[in-house]
Amino acid sequence: MIDTPYLSLDVARLDRNIHGVAGHAQTAGLDLRPHAKTHKCAEIARRQLAAGAVGLTVATIGEAEAFATASPVRADLFIAYPLWVSGDKGRRLRALAAHTRLRLAVDSAEGARQLAAEIGHADVDVVVEVDSGQHRTGVVPQEAGGVASAAVDAGLRVIGVFTFPGHGYGPGDAPRRAAEQEVTALSVAAEQLRAVGVEPVVRSGGSTPTIEFAESGVLTEIRPGVYPLNDAQQIELGSCGFAEVALSAIATVVHRTGMRAVVDAGSKILGADRPPWTSGFGRVLDAPDATITSLSEHHAVIEFPSDTASTALPAPGDRLRVIPNHVCTAVNLVDELIAETPDGTTARWPVVARGANS
Repeated sequence: MIDTPYLSLDVARLDRNIHGVAGHAQTAGLDLRPHAKTHKCAEIARRQLAAGAVGLTVATIGEAEAFATASPVRADLFIAYPLWVSGDKGRRLRALAAHTRLRLAVDSAEGARQLAAEIGHADVDVVVEVDSGQHRTGVVPQEAGGVASAAVDAGLRVIGVFTFPGHGYGPGDAPRRAAEQEVTALSVAAEQLRAVGVEPVVRSGGSTPTIEFAESGVLTEIRPGVYPLNDAQQIELGSCGFAEVALSAIATVVHRTGMRAVVDAGSKILGADRPPWTSGFGRVLDAPDATITSLSEHHAVIEFPSDTASTALPAPGDRLRVIPNHVCTAVNLVDELIAETPDGTTARWPVVARGANS
């Protein structure tokens, strides 16, 4: 028996989730380029590629290096981040481009010129990031042509535009509205590129909460990240149900008083994320009506409903499956995932891109 706490991966659920979104993308006529920053795991990436993904999205050069070298991945990689290429980053990007197909992002003329100067004649594709409403990075859509033109003048090969509808992470109709704004932004940006003589072959967007609204036409590609594993945020957004959650922290009950239990999985394995619209600091897979009311580094306090039968309350020593609010941060806290298959066998899958933040 493995000591708690640890992150357990239900492989059967994982595979259903992977094939479900792959089928949705194929039906919608969209390329699927999942964001691997969620799982950071070569074995999960391999399954996504085998199911039809055209490549992987990553957030950092370090993540790209991890997936480019982790057998058997060696995938077509998109670093979906407007890098400011300084220090050793140019050399690292040139090395990546020498042995994998590489796509990079820019969101300013200055950034494009800096990128071109640092990577030299490296064989890379470039896309312009536009802001579709999250107001984080990305140029306003009306200025995408100017950025593309500057990139081309600097010697870069521009192939399209992309955005991230991160403001779709919200209750109610936030995902639908974000998806609509994404389409509008990419449409405007694509026309701006055409106006300067650049054909936007790639028009990339999508997130796990918004992919149900994604259709081909404007978008050519979607980049959801959370869907293979899912998490408590996705449950509360309605993007998945408890039955679609593939990853949970296995935790031991160390204390119980009345309707309150404490387990040994705190913020150092669950992460500390709690958006204001969530009901608590995660969910309990075994007790969907329970609320995680607080986290410490090594404690999670769980309140059970007052009408819970005494026989359904956990006792000290019992194990519970706790779902993190944000699976991406939880995975980055561990060295490996304990993969469990329906026949009862387990395997240790390394988190190869853990801590690859630069």
